[in-house]
Amino acid sequence: MAQFFKIYFLNFLKTVSKTRDVKISRAVHTYNNNYFGKYAIVRPWLVSEKIVIPAYIPQPSYSETSIPEKDGPITPEIKDEYQIECMRQSCKLASHILYQVDTLIEPGITTDFLDKQVHDMIIGNGAYPSPLNYHGFPKSICTSVNNVACHGIPDSRPLQEGDIINVDVTVYLNGCHGDCSAMFQVGEVDSEGKRLITITELCLKSAIEICKPDQHFCNIGNVIEDIANKHNFNVIPAFVGHGIGTYFHGAPDIFHFANNYPGRMQPGMTFTIEPVLSQGMTQCEILEDGWTACTVDNSRTAQIEHTILITNDGCEVLTLYP
Repeated sequence: MAQFFKIYFLNFLKTVSKTRDVKISRAVHTYNNNYFGKYAIVRPWLVSEKIVIPAYIPQPSYSETSIPEKDGPITPEIKDEYQIECMRQSCKLASHILYQVDTLIEPGITTDFLDKQVHDMIIGNGAYPSPLNYHGFPKSICTSVNNVACHGIPDSRPLQEGDIINVDVTVYLNGCHGDCSAMFQVGEVDSEGKRLITITELCLKSAIEICKPDQHFCNIGNVIEDIANKHNFNVIPAFVGHGIGTYFHGAPDIFHFANNYPGRMQPGMTFTIEPVLSQGMTQCEILEDGWTACTVDNSRTAQIEHTILITNDGCEVLTLYP
């Protein structure tokens, strides 16, 4: 997890200061009739109490304090075979659980219901839901619906026919985090919503295809923005991918827009790629909950995320479901 997870919170704040594309806003009521297609404009509803984690579940350092004992590395980590195997296991579980979400999505269920179901799946597999209490995030997954670009908090709003939703699942297992997210359609979605999801999938797939030793990190963003713009979508620049391992977020920063920032991929590096595409403007507002990022023009967004490993001859998608 966007971000913070699939697009992590600390880099989110750093990037915001560069782009000036984010502002703080109060929550307002949901309304309809908008320019970018047939869908409901989303603002937060009621959020239920935080779920308690059983004591027998191994927990990351921030599970009680909300603040990690130490930040991730400032330079990309080269993992050894043991670390890579631990990453494979955590990523395999995250992708398996994310795959199950599709069976739960239907009009009328709430994102709070989704959170509880996924939470139970994660705990049932002996893992910890990484987002929970990370810098105070109150839930176990992120659920970002329609105009919510990232970091949506599961709440009491029932999903509606025509919604599109990103579900971001990250688990902490064997001392490592595994991170992935996907888009889901609620009932019958209009053609523009479907096209947005398809092109976001294409952006991620194309970015992964170029990953290999000595490849420049910046080329990920160059590929993604080129494809997005060719299909009349925009990349929201405030949200970045990140290195991942025993830490939730660390180097390298993966920018999804065209750039020439330095740094090259090397075997043993693991990081996420998680572009957010918008139908409209790239500016976002952060609501009063401190997390929910919405587009200022209420355009829909789509985000898809994988964790990848750079290998000697290319890359391995650790969160690819069989």
